[in-house]
Amino acid sequence: MSNGNTSIESTEAPVTFITGGSSGIGAETVRRLLALGHRVAATGRSTKKLAVLAEAAAQAGAGDRLLTFEGDAADWGQVSSAIEETVRVFGRLDYAIANAGYATNGTVETGDPEEWRGMVLTNVLGPALLVRAALPALKASQGRIVLIGSVAGFKNTPGNLYSMTKFAVTGLAENVRMLTTGYGVGTTLIAPGRVLTPFWDDRPGGADAAGAMISAEHLVDTVVWAISQPRGVDVNTLVVRPIGQPN
Repeated sequence: MSNGNTSIESTEAPVTFITGGSSGIGAETVRRLLALGHRVAATGRSTKKLAVLAEAAAQAGAGDRLLTFEGDAADWGQVSSAIEETVRVFGRLDYAIANAGYATNGTVETGDPEEWRGMVLTNVLGPALLVRAALPALKASQGRIVLIGSVAGFKNTPGNLYSMTKFAVTGLAENVRMLTTGYGVGTTLIAPGRVLTPFWDDRPGGADAAGAMISAEHLVDTVVWAISQPRGVDVNTLVVRPIGQPN
C-alpha cells in the first residue's frame, strides 16, 4: 500500500495517532494499520485494554511500531503530551484520527445529567483538542485529519444529546477543512451508522435490538481508503450505513 506521503515498505512508514484506540473501531483501526506497516500511537482510558493491544502487536512482530497512552481525550495536557511524544519517538505524524467517543442512556428528558458532561467533553472537545495538538506536525507532513462522527450527526432522534454532540463533530469537520486546506492538510469526516462494537453493550436490548449492523472491520476499510488518497485529493464526508438501516 502507498499513499501521498511515503510507501509503507520504506523506512519512513506513515505515523498515525488515534484516540479511543483501545476497543471497538479504534482497536480494529490500530490492528489494521499495524498490519499495513504503519507506526501507530493509540490512546485509551483502560490500561488493561491498551496492554492487550500492545501484547497482540508484540506477538505479531509489530511491538516496536506501537505506542500506547492511557489518558482522557478531553484533557489538553494529556493529548498534547501524547502527540509530542509520538513525534519525538517516530519523528513525524501523518494522520490524526479522532475516534474517542461514547453515548449515555436516556434523552434530555430522562437521562442522567451527571453523565452528560463527560460525554459532551469527550465527543466535542476531544476532537478539537486533537486537531489543535496535531496540526503543527500535520502541516509538516501534509497529512490528514480524520474525525469519526456518526449518522446521528446528520439525523436527529427525539431528545438525543449524543446526536447533538455528533452534529457538533459534523460542523467541526467542515470548520477544520476550511482552515487546513490552505496548509495542504486534508480533513475527512467518517459518519458511520450502526457498527457492531461494545458501544451497544450498555444500550437497552443491546446489539440484538438495534437492527442491521456493519462490522468494525468494514468501517475500517473506509478509514484506510480515506487516508490512502494521494496528496492533493481531499475526501471530505463519508457516510457509511449497513443495508437495512433506514435512518
